[in-house]
Amino acid sequence: MAEPRRCGWCGDDALYQRYHDEEWGVPQHDDVRLFEMLVLEGAQAGLSWLTILRKRAQYRQVYAGFDPRKVARFDRRKLERLLTNPGIVRNRLKVEASIQNARKYLDVQEEFGTFDRYLSNFVDGRVIRNRPKTADDVPANTPLSDEISKDLKRRGFKFVGSTIIYAFMQSVGVVDDHLRSCFKGK
Repeated sequence: MAEPRRCGWCGDDALYQRYHDEEWGVPQHDDVRLFEMLVLEGAQAGLSWLTILRKRAQYRQVYAGFDPRKVARFDRRKLERLLTNPGIVRNRLKVEASIQNARKYLDVQEEFGTFDRYLSNFVDGRVIRNRPKTADDVPANTPLSDEISKDLKRRGFKFVGSTIIYAFMQSVGVVDDHLRSCFKGK
């Protein structure tokens, strides 16, 4: 049986392909999952996404299953332990940001009921399906990612620049950028 045609960025790595096939561009509404992807996309800045996917299981373990309530309570000792863990990206600014973002995430949940509802407000609950023809047609950011990034920064979030937020939007299915030639883009 022939392999399905995929977006070229996932190559032939099985982990990357599984992520492409099962997660990327698929709408997510679970606030824990949304927090996970926000943390991971921030950790990815300057690195390959495959590097982050390979560290994901360790992140889930040391980040309390990405429960934002638990991460928001991480103290200085926990921060220092995280920075010695080779199973995650040990960048102090990124780890500190993830804890800060957990606290701000809880504020957003309190204001909107859920983080999902917060995101939905930007797109009227719809998935943006771009159906790009080539990888060159997929932007690194958009006016919408600029707007969300600016709002998150105003709320005190860190590592939420427009490019990171656009990747986050793709990863949680706010945006579906599967190529027309990809079996997921049909």
